[in-house]
Amino acid sequence: MRYFFLYYSLTLALLAAGCSRPPAAVHSNARQQPVLGYRTLRLLQIDGYQFKDLNKNGQLDAYEDWRLSDEARARDLRARMSLEQKAGFMLISSTRLENDWSFEAPRTREPVGSGFNEQDLLMEINMFTKKPLAEPNLSAAGTTKDVTVFHKRHFILRAKPSARIIATWANNLQALCESDGLGIPAIVSSNPRNHITMDASIGLSVGTSSFSVWPGELGLAAMRDLGLTREFADIARQEWRAVGLRKGYMYMADLSTEPRWQRVEGTFGEDADLAADMIREVVLGFQGAQLGPQSVALTTKHFPGGGATEGGQDPHFDWGKRELFTGGQLERHLIPFRAAIAAGTSSIMPYYSIPIGTPYEEVAYAYNKGVLQDLLRGQLGFRGIINSDTGPIDMMPWGVESLSIVARYKRALEAGINLFSGTADPSRLIETVRTHPELMPLIDQSVELLLQEKFRLGLFENPYVDVDAAERTVGNAAFQARADLAHRKSIVLLRNEQRAAGKLLPLKAGSKVYFETVLANKPGGSQVQPVGEQQGITFVGSPEEADLVVVWLVPRGKSLFDSDGSPLRLSLSANGIDTAYVNRLLAGRPSVLVVNYSNPWVIDEIYPRAANQVGSVLATFNTTRDALLDVLTGAFAPQGRMPFTTPASEEQVAAQEADVPGYLEKKAGYGLFRFDEGVGY
Repeated sequence: MRYFFLYYSLTLALLAAGCSRPPAAVHSNARQQPVLGYRTLRLLQIDGYQFKDLNKNGQLDAYEDWRLSDEARARDLRARMSLEQKAGFMLISSTRLENDWSFEAPRTREPVGSGFNEQDLLMEINMFTKKPLAEPNLSAAGTTKDVTVFHKRHFILRAKPSARIIATWANNLQALCESDGLGIPAIVSSNPRNHITMDASIGLSVGTSSFSVWPGELGLAAMRDLGLTREFADIARQEWRAVGLRKGYMYMADLSTEPRWQRVEGTFGEDADLAADMIREVVLGFQGAQLGPQSVALTTKHFPGGGATEGGQDPHFDWGKRELFTGGQLERHLIPFRAAIAAGTSSIMPYYSIPIGTPYEEVAYAYNKGVLQDLLRGQLGFRGIINSDTGPIDMMPWGVESLSIVARYKRALEAGINLFSGTADPSRLIETVRTHPELMPLIDQSVELLLQEKFRLGLFENPYVDVDAAERTVGNAAFQARADLAHRKSIVLLRNEQRAAGKLLPLKAGSKVYFETVLANKPGGSQVQPVGEQQGITFVGSPEEADLVVVWLVPRGKSLFDSDGSPLRLSLSANGIDTAYVNRLLAGRPSVLVVNYSNPWVIDEIYPRAANQVGSVLATFNTTRDALLDVLTGAFAPQGRMPFTTPASEEQVAAQEADVPGYLEKKAGYGLFRFDEGVGY
């Protein structure tokens, strides 16, 4: 790859192809020659500047002229595209690397959550990989056909190989796009890949990888540190951009008001104002004040909020397609989306759900013109890309099941979808436009929006990355040190009772402590525990040797894509914890209970109970054992506060209104631990 570092000053009267351009058409960055990254095409020398001849016709066309506005370039390029090119450009689907097994069920699926040391994290990194990834090979997953036959330029990368492999693959993809037709570069998206997660599933989260490892999204919210949240997003932006990932299918602005929902761990909790603050900082950290060549664009989801699902079931499935706003809280669920729009989020993704209890038609959001046009575009003023979730046309067409594929495309286009996710072949979209030529203006509007994003990201000038720099950037020690701080700040101390000998925490120097992590679906089993002295504390190998017992519970709900429509429960025993075993551990000596919350678990089978001696309770949100040990020993004072309310019983869970946050429930005695609870030492 060749780079040209030529910088020039432009006069106020800029020239393009020998013609003057009015100031309104001049790009804001037009005073400086950009770095041009290319592999095979020619450069054009005009008026002392250099431009890429993307369509290889030997002349400077408007879309190739970086001095022009993004809007002018997009209009020019759109006019040069055929219907087939436009239709392919409006699809985004997953792409694969050679030997990438991320779409197949792993042979062994261990819980991926807190309590994992470095070796455990390495196990998670390789969880979906049955054999080592080879050098990226575009033809292995049909990517060459996607680019050259289907004219696609939007891709989702699900795999999690090394930074070097991702960067090399991304460069090869961009070189292929450069060589084809109009030379339109690709944009590669991903789900979150910087967090420990309990449900690292396709379409939800990549989980931990070679990137810096941060607490889960709930843990970021529990920190109550907006500055560190912005820093997280900026660090992740640098890592993503370094490997060529320029768009995130993230983050979730949904409120976790239905505690049984299987996607709670991907949210920032149940409070609209906290979620809005978090979304604002995340968008600004990834994108900057405006989208530019250093940005990673974001897709905020799932409009207008997916957390009010019926019974906690998810609308990926027919049995979870109803979203209940029967508590009158739709406007509250919109607050985080308003913040994302104000911060400039590039895209918004509607969910699959059918709204119940709203003024809008009871049809899935991808087909719901009232929700997308009147509410999102009209009332909220969103001007960016509306990106469908994966598969609403042929997999989750809730409310329009009786329509043909062509009729579904027509209705979704009229509702306002600009980019269709999950479909690889554009032939049915092409058929739709040929059958209904009146839709062509909507196609053109969508194509221009999508092109503008690419121009703003600087991809037309330089889509390539430095592979060596990517390897140095991703997961570097300085980035991980900030993530380690976040892990510690995310831990919440909920109870620390006064006893005759004082409070149990922080652990007292000279104490003998037995520490055990009890994993879901491991009856009587646990992680290997620390043994030996640490910060004046002696960790012993059995409860009988100890003065005090610490038990860390890691419940695990049913994975979203293992759902079968059966009722969802939040009790510990229903989520893989051997409660009889835990109660035996906690009996007989002073005890500290730590619970890892990926949902608002009901812990009444263990706490509070007169039969045990639990005097302190802490909450974690997908963090590391080292972070927890630092809080337990007092090396780091607890600072976190709860991002949601935990019900006190399964009866309270069943009685909660789906769209109402727990702290607003009016029923007497609702909640064991309340939103915003947290104490220090």
